[in-house]
Amino acid sequence: MPLVIHPHFHRRYTGITRHVETVVRELARGTETRAIGPHLEPALPRIRWGELWGRLRREPLVWHAHRNNEMLMGLMLRLLGRRVKLVFTRHASQKASAYTRWLARNADAVVALTSEGVEAIALPATIVHHGIDLGRFRPPADRDEAWRKLGLGGRYGVGVVGRIRPAKGQGDFVEAIRPLLPQHPEWTAALVGLAKGKDQQWMASLCEGLGNRLVLPGEQQVVHPWYQGLSILVHPSYTEGYSMVHIEAMASGCCVVSSRLKYLDTLIEHGRTGFFFEPGDVKGMRELLDMLMREPQRAQAVGRNAAEYAQSKCGVEHEAHALQTLYDALLAG
Repeated sequence: MPLVIHPHFHRRYTGITRHVETVVRELARGTETRAIGPHLEPALPRIRWGELWGRLRREPLVWHAHRNNEMLMGLMLRLLGRRVKLVFTRHASQKASAYTRWLARNADAVVALTSEGVEAIALPATIVHHGIDLGRFRPPADRDEAWRKLGLGGRYGVGVVGRIRPAKGQGDFVEAIRPLLPQHPEWTAALVGLAKGKDQQWMASLCEGLGNRLVLPGEQQVVHPWYQGLSILVHPSYTEGYSMVHIEAMASGCCVVSSRLKYLDTLIEHGRTGFFFEPGDVKGMRELLDMLMREPQRAQAVGRNAAEYAQSKCGVEHEAHALQTLYDALLAG
């Protein structure tokens, strides 16, 4: 059975990292799929460089890159082993640079996450949506207890999960939530994610005067307890390639309040499985949050609807099946 390799050369743990871990675990159930590179969970199926060099020349393999540097390494491997098939997933939805498009043109297959991703890369591509580990991302038995375990105080949690920087919209969230927290003393807000350099100073200035009503726990490599504790997950980003946060939060029973990114129309039904506001619309976000913080039972009901949908449609097995079909076609061709 041909070897499939997903490289990971990034120095930080990101959403792409979590995706690589999830899809490698699922693909490895039925095929010889391995990861290579640092900063991945220790139990993940892996291959060492020495074994890869040995197998490269005598058997076909698929090298599935997720970043430019990984794709460049794939091109080098193809010079050494002529039966190397290259797959390149572009996770971003912004217009691709000339260098990225050159790399993608040298792939045997390009994967995009959405139709916007296909437009951004401006090359023929197969759309494969991300899936998640539904064994990990699932509603808690008791959300009140899950929130208490986080130790942040209050009865309910509302927050943002993801890298902290202006383009991700946390500034809008703080502006929207600031006047609401005094009105809703049972609620605590959280910004879960990494802030670096000048972004740390920016966020610290935004949070002045909020005390322990808005907490910044930093980057969390194990993120599912946060989804299980939060009642409302806010995603205020201005633009996004394909965020895992939405489906992870939905599968965990969170009520998602998100900026209306184009690809989300197929995932969230406004008012039933989540809520939308226009990117940058602080007033619209505040009105939604005020309504849900006044009626936590409505947030719970929407979270239950979201979990039911995500648990039936967003499992990683769907993604793994689509990728395996693509690999088989490349190797047969």
